[in-house]
Amino acid sequence: MYQQAIDRGWLVFATSRQPHIHLSHIPPNHRLRFDLAQSETWTNIPKEAHLVWCFPAIPLDQVKDFFLTRAKQSGRILVMGSTSAYQPESLTVSEVTSLKMDLPRVQAEEYLRANYGAIIIRLAGLYGPGRNVCDWIRKGKVKNTKKWVNLLHVEDAAAICLNTLEKAPDGSTYLASDGHPRTWNEICLVAATRWQVPIPALTLSQLSGKQVSIRKLQTELQYIFRFPDLFQALDLIENSPV
Repeated sequence: MYQQAIDRGWLVFATSRQPHIHLSHIPPNHRLRFDLAQSETWTNIPKEAHLVWCFPAIPLDQVKDFFLTRAKQSGRILVMGSTSAYQPESLTVSEVTSLKMDLPRVQAEEYLRANYGAIIIRLAGLYGPGRNVCDWIRKGKVKNTKKWVNLLHVEDAAAICLNTLEKAPDGSTYLASDGHPRTWNEICLVAATRWQVPIPALTLSQLSGKQVSIRKLQTELQYIFRFPDLFQALDLIENSPV
């Protein structure tokens, strides 16, 4: 996201609790120390800046205290959430599906949306360089089941977030995936055929998973995906130098 924002001509800062360790790839003058648990770091963020909240907005009390220190003329707020925030009411999930309001993360997201006009982007599972789906299969992190899964390339996730900051109305919520739900069984079979990834035997799962609808994202933002096809993207990752 940092590089994409720079490419758009934005002035961008990145934050970390330990910027000298975790932000070595960012120019020193663009690194900011920020720790939600340490209020003395809150003023390090410019008052007029847009905020892209990449980690769970918890605990809610600290989130509330932090935003009380922000001036009313501050920039826009975008919070990254997860599609796991929705109740499994049916196979298809959209922005109107009921939320799991018992989750602290979801409570904070909705608080920021209702009180500060935050835009909420609830992301599907992220993959890309360093997050190779084939490696997840190789390492046994996923099972060969007929459970549905929704994925999104990290480059698209970053671009979608920047596009919403530019175009989306305050208080909007969007679900973001590549728009092509697949089963783990399908992914495993393609991985075995194309890249000779050993896969475990097909197992039964009591969970059916969900199919994420991105109709609102496509209709309102008209976003064009950089990596619309999971298997083409994985081919690039598998064949790239390590």
